[in-house]
Amino acid sequence: MPRLCLIVCTLSLALLAALASGSPAPAQLAAAQPAAHGCLASGNGYLRARIRGAVNLDVDWHNGEIECAGGPRADGSGLRVSFAGPRHADGRRLRLVFGMGTAREGRAGRELPTNLTVILEGEQRLFTTRGEDNCTVDELRQERVSAPGAVRRSWRVVARGFCIGPASTLSSDARILVSRFDFAGTAVFGDEPPEQPLLAAPRP
Repeated sequence: MPRLCLIVCTLSLALLAALASGSPAPAQLAAAQPAAHGCLASGNGYLRARIRGAVNLDVDWHNGEIECAGGPRADGSGLRVSFAGPRHADGRRLRLVFGMGTAREGRAGRELPTNLTVILEGEQRLFTTRGEDNCTVDELRQERVSAPGAVRRSWRVVARGFCIGPASTLSSDARILVSRFDFAGTAVFGDEPPEQPLLAAPRP
């Protein structure tokens, strides 16, 4: 999805240019203000995650506190979903981006290899698993939100999973482990219709 790609790519380029050390204080994170727009219009978006290491957080975000976006990866190889948490008065905000390499539009899935990127906006810090071997989406469900036949197709994406390997900064001087996560966000697809299963040809 172009908007999501622009957000993630712009943040990544800025952060790659100047990664900093140090971790945010949990007390400061608790003082963040809710995001302006919310995640899902239905009110049932959320993100929960346990983060340990260079950053220690128990994330429990509810729909009105967060912004979310999602859609196909730029190369069409899977599904990407992004969550941005409450913004602090000083502009800092935590963003998590999940890239599920084998996920397909509208389809449920299990044991999906997943890439995870954790961005600390305003601190110029980025952690990434650098591949899909360290995290797994145990279960994925997609619930249609937009009307059938709509050109732009929206889905509520519900998933839960875990990581067995760390995400690290590019210099590898700091690491975090997201030992578990579950979320409900959104994914929007454009003009191309979802792939349909092949039907057996009728017998003559």
